[in-house]
Amino acid sequence: MAREINYLPRAAIFLAGIATGALTSARRDRRRGAGMPAAALDELKSSLANLESRLAAQDSANAERITKVEARLEEHSAKLAEVPSTAQIVAAMEQLLSKTMTSLDERLTTQAHSIEVLKTTVSQTDSLLERVLESLDSLQTYTEPVDLSDDVLLSRPAV
Repeated sequence: MAREINYLPRAAIFLAGIATGALTSARRDRRRGAGMPAAALDELKSSLANLESRLAAQDSANAERITKVEARLEEHSAKLAEVPSTAQIVAAMEQLLSKTMTSLDERLTTQAHSIEVLKTTVSQTDSLLERVLESLDSLQTYTEPVDLSDDVLLSRPAV
């Protein structure tokens, strides 16, 4: 597109040169006595004016398009500047992963500690229960009930 824009002013100059050459040639021919008919000269002038107006319109349209393209390029550049780079994204992800892993480590450490405390508590409970059962067994041997069915006095008939 840039090449076409560069060629446009050159083409306009070239065509203006041709038109100027034709007009000068017509004047020379008129001076020599072989003048161009007025209708042909008017037609040539109107064609030249038409060509110049079309070139001006084309130049104006191209300038407007270029302005729009430059505005969009600026807009895209601004948006691109706002987008974080790959290195920034990777650094943020590493930081997030590091925080997550630290949190997970802390929770696992807390749970391991809780498990150890629970094991100790269960062991102490088992020991205490064993001692309580042993104490109950020893109390039972001291206070065993006497079998009263073998007692002679109790087995006699009442009078």
